[in-house]
Amino acid sequence: MPTTMRSSRRVAVVGVSLSDGGRVDEATPYALHAQAARRALADSGLDRSLIDGLASAGLGTLAPVEVAEYLGLRPRWVDSTAVGGATWEVMAAHAADAIAAGHANAVLLVYGSTARADIRARRRTSNLSFGSRGPLQFEVPYGHTLIAKYAMAARRHMHEYGTTLEQLAEVAVQARANAALNPEAMFRDPITVDEVLDGPMIADPFTKLHCCIRSDGGCAVLLVAEEYVQDCRTAPVWVLGTGEHVSHTTMSEWEDFTVSPAAVSGRLAFERAGVRPADIDLAEIYDAFTYMTLVTLEDLGFCAKGEGGPFVEKGRLTVGGGGLPVNTDGGGLSACHPGMRGLFLLVEAVRQLRGEAEGRQVRRADGSLPELAVASGTGGWFCSSGTVVLGRS
Repeated sequence: MPTTMRSSRRVAVVGVSLSDGGRVDEATPYALHAQAARRALADSGLDRSLIDGLASAGLGTLAPVEVAEYLGLRPRWVDSTAVGGATWEVMAAHAADAIAAGHANAVLLVYGSTARADIRARRRTSNLSFGSRGPLQFEVPYGHTLIAKYAMAARRHMHEYGTTLEQLAEVAVQARANAALNPEAMFRDPITVDEVLDGPMIADPFTKLHCCIRSDGGCAVLLVAEEYVQDCRTAPVWVLGTGEHVSHTTMSEWEDFTVSPAAVSGRLAFERAGVRPADIDLAEIYDAFTYMTLVTLEDLGFCAKGEGGPFVEKGRLTVGGGGLPVNTDGGGLSACHPGMRGLFLLVEAVRQLRGEAEGRQVRRADGSLPELAVASGTGGWFCSSGTVVLGRS
């Protein structure tokens, strides 16, 4: 049976930040790491000498070592877990466990990417060739791209449950509506369902606006043990429960295209936090494509399997929409997506719980601040999932 988090110490998020983002043509990924780290530390009010743990990924095999040196840190605990978009929720779980067990006192999660600028400058950022070895070698010859894999899964859901193109388009429209409230979002102009449906086809059924944007940017999150909370300038946001799960690499090994690994990571996170999906005030969900939002909402338990289509209708995902606010900053579909967006989910969830999301602040029915949030990242093509439940108390 799942147990509550093993802990003699509670763990809190006390610092969050974004680096400059959107269009950042001159900065390097390391510079964005440093900018985000400085801002998160300033947000917390703590001295950097307290940081004895670092988690980073996306800059090669020595990511946490190189980033630590660049930041002038010598951590005694590091993590470079890389499972795609779920990386940062999984890292947050590992960091919370390490702090709880006494292996570290303060862990900095930090990320930076110039994905958009690299494309514009025709810079090659990775020598990784999916399929050059291992199971993927059997799919690569057929030209099966990442987006095609997501498109296949979406089509299967449409076939089995009657999910419509209009319902998938609603996810993009409502993400843009939330982005319109966020001055840091890259795209803020309203869009309609018809505009989503009429856009250029990328991979059936996804047109351009079903797909995430490409941006530069970085962010950072600082987690500490409970005894340091009193020294912080911000109210703590507590890590209440976490879960992680992996599914498949090759599509032929995926048992059900309509079920993501969030079905397991979410169940574990909620059970360990001692809360239910119905208790959650807002959700930050990885949304590289519209279908990701819809199926993750199902798998986290916000609606039954196959009911994601009706669930996302009528503006229910928007701030003030009367349902469950989802991706309140505009998500990867409209706010930012610099390669791996999982850490941005945690930043936005913390800002909402602290009441710092000016212009897009979620409120409960009685006008009070939200108490509980969930951040759930997905990696690969529904290959991995990490879910974190956060609370103000």
